[in-house]
Amino acid sequence: MDFQEINEQFNQRFNQGTKSIEDRNREFEASQALPVLMRKVYTWMCLALGITALTAYGAANSPTMMEIIYSNQIFYFGLILAELGLVFYISARLEKISLTTGTLLFALYSALNGLTLAVILFAYSPMVIAKTFLVTAGTFGAMAFVGYTTKRDLSNFGGLLIMALIGIIIASVVNIFIKSETFDLIICYVGVIIFVGLTAWDVQKIKTMLQLSGDVGEAGQKIALRGALALYLDFINLFLYLLRIFGRNK
Repeated sequence: MDFQEINEQFNQRFNQGTKSIEDRNREFEASQALPVLMRKVYTWMCLALGITALTAYGAANSPTMMEIIYSNQIFYFGLILAELGLVFYISARLEKISLTTGTLLFALYSALNGLTLAVILFAYSPMVIAKTFLVTAGTFGAMAFVGYTTKRDLSNFGGLLIMALIGIIIASVVNIFIKSETFDLIICYVGVIIFVGLTAWDVQKIKTMLQLSGDVGEAGQKIALRGALALYLDFINLFLYLLRIFGRNK
């Protein structure tokens, strides 16, 4: 073996070793970034839930506000359309807008949601609402833990759950006309199952995306913000379906 061959082998091994070190460094940075970003996910989600709760409480304790919201159907449905528009806008444009703008829009959406949900403080007793919140929080926490720790790929289940969600939305619209209490109860139980599953699926998806982002820069934080919005929606919907179930026994 001549000197040139020895030199080439040395260079190959050196380059492989350098790449290996770089890969290890990237993996280390990603592992350090993941817990930081996951904390941001849950912090943003909890802040959004807090904004929703405070807005709902404030609106429910303001006769003027309640009259404005619920005495005018056009205004009420305008709020719902504004909520839907904000969700679609944030989801579609988050990569194009700044992180600050995205955060403010998420907060605005949470407040609008609080206005439309204020009526539940009149429809259900405080005891039922408190019990439902505790059950929702416990169920959500358990499924979030499952989604974060499981080694099983939940992506296939996610597709099925989304299709099932579309199904219960259609069923809910149909039940507006047939007004069957039994059918409504079935929809509620199916809705609980769907959002329990979606919670685990979303957490696993968020974890995977954050691992791929590799750092705590703006791109990674936008992924965390999008994840917070998804989990916020999971929590709210799970809470509402459980409330309709527990509220029957009030």
